[in-house]
Amino acid sequence: MLITSYNPKAMGDVLVVICAASTASQEVAKHDDVVAITDKKDGHLLGYNFLNASQLLPGLKGQDGQVFLTDDQLATLNAAIKKAGFENELKADHKPKFVVGYVESMEKHPDSDHLHITTVDTGDEKLQIVCGSPNLKNHIKVVVAKIGAMMPSGEIIYPGSLRGVESNGMICSGRELRLKNAPNRPGCVILPDDFGQVGDAFDFKRGDTLFA
Repeated sequence: MLITSYNPKAMGDVLVVICAASTASQEVAKHDDVVAITDKKDGHLLGYNFLNASQLLPGLKGQDGQVFLTDDQLATLNAAIKKAGFENELKADHKPKFVVGYVESMEKHPDSDHLHITTVDTGDEKLQIVCGSPNLKNHIKVVVAKIGAMMPSGEIIYPGSLRGVESNGMICSGRELRLKNAPNRPGCVILPDDFGQVGDAFDFKRGDTLFA
């Protein structure tokens, strides 16, 4: 997982890099302009904060929100990490996080009157996703936010569970994706058969025409 965001109005000139879900016990260490956040129990990397980030990556100027790093930018960050004396380098993750999925199967959740347990084909893998969308059904194309996706609201999709059942991703509604003219009510986006192949990156520009 590699999620980067830059919000100068709220946080100043800081690039936030998230590599794993937050844990209850964390350890923070700062060397130079690099802040490392690790899990206190086992030491795994949770993320980094890069201070004075626009000096390190001039291309950040004018950006606000999620940042998609190039390989050259990632190399620059890793050089700064190494110079600061930290060992955990960042690894590129260029796979799309919003993709066209296909609902292969669904069954009722054993502990809910509205949730369903689905198996969704996302091209390179099949995911179990718990979903409460009222218009969900078998054999439709949907938009899937995979683990590591940052929603337009800023929410990050992590592995989790709903009422005791594992869920790895989210089947999205139009309003959650903030698509143009999307209805303000529950209900997943059902994509036309010709929207794209299963596993394709979701085309947000074309998505804005779905509710025209």
